[in-house]
Amino acid sequence: MPGIEVRVPLPKGTELKLSTRSRAVALSAALAGTLSLAACGASNETEGTSGGNGGGGGSAAELSGDLVGAGASSQQAAMEAWQAGFEGEYPDVQFSYDPAGSGAGREQFIDGRADFAGSDAALDEEELTAAQERCAGGEVFELPNYISPIAVIFNLEGVDSLNLTPDLIARIFTGQITTWNDPAIAEANPDAQLPDTGITPVHRGDDSGTTDNFTDYLFQTAPDVWTSEPDGVWPLPGGEAANGTSGVVGVVESTAGAVTYADASRAGDLGVASVAVGQEFVAPSAEAAAAIVENSPPVEGRGEYDFAIELNRQTEGSGEYPIVLVSYHVGCVQYDDQAAADNVKAFMSYVISEDGQAAAAENAGNAPISDTLREQAQTAVDAITAG
Repeated sequence: MPGIEVRVPLPKGTELKLSTRSRAVALSAALAGTLSLAACGASNETEGTSGGNGGGGGSAAELSGDLVGAGASSQQAAMEAWQAGFEGEYPDVQFSYDPAGSGAGREQFIDGRADFAGSDAALDEEELTAAQERCAGGEVFELPNYISPIAVIFNLEGVDSLNLTPDLIARIFTGQITTWNDPAIAEANPDAQLPDTGITPVHRGDDSGTTDNFTDYLFQTAPDVWTSEPDGVWPLPGGEAANGTSGVVGVVESTAGAVTYADASRAGDLGVASVAVGQEFVAPSAEAAAAIVENSPPVEGRGEYDFAIELNRQTEGSGEYPIVLVSYHVGCVQYDDQAAADNVKAFMSYVISEDGQAAAAENAGNAPISDTLREQAQTAVDAITAG
């Protein structure tokens, strides 16, 4: 659907343009459809790649053993599509993914319990050093394979959408604003019928890359209100906590007045906020998330196959949504075990393919990676080997 633009007054008498976009929350009605599309993609994109640099095999029939991933729960719906496509092409590989959270995934990868991690945050310096020690050749890949907006979602009867500035979001989650009809919220939403329902902020109780991204956004855009450094562990007391994306969404669904932050694909029928960006209010969408990633620089000082991104949270660009997570797949460029190298190589090759990205987008509503990101990721996939 095309965007709709409405002129609305700012609290101080200036004028702000509201951009409303249809949310990309197109979860597929049946995973079987995804399997058909995904398996086709795997056949087209991964044929003959598993042994390209690893020296082992090259056909689907020769791939077997286990492929173990763990990490970000935000990737869960996308992972279902990727798993379906991969297993359709490589039925002898026993694939598993534990959506235990980004922090748990990084930990499991670093200590060798997982072949790769899914993480909503890039490795920090300490983790990067540990990951390099875990990998046979000392090189680590971080591929930004899943891009999605983080939505501020809420349960408020009769209200489907709200306009929120960074300061308002920060004041809500620090407990400074406690009711939905607070004058500051009402001033930003003059046409909304706001009830006097109390606000229940809900945050992740586990070490979460989504939390890391959300607190980074608040720290950069509302520094006078949000003074805590970005962290995957929620830094403030109060509110309610739940583990995983499903956990926080479940609490909001069952609690009138509750609000949380979660992957936009999981918003469902809950209310969703548009956030102030420059002279617009921008709703979360796959297109708006992809736009900010395209205009953000890489993290400096990383390895040849490490494509971590420094997101530009303070953007004022039209149509860019700044509360976005870039979820990575983290693994070794060189594995100790040949089968692990071949299986990771084949899986990553499928994930970054056009068909793999399309299957994930259909099932999860995320933004497919750009051709530039795909070309970068392919250099890392080609380099995966064993030694």
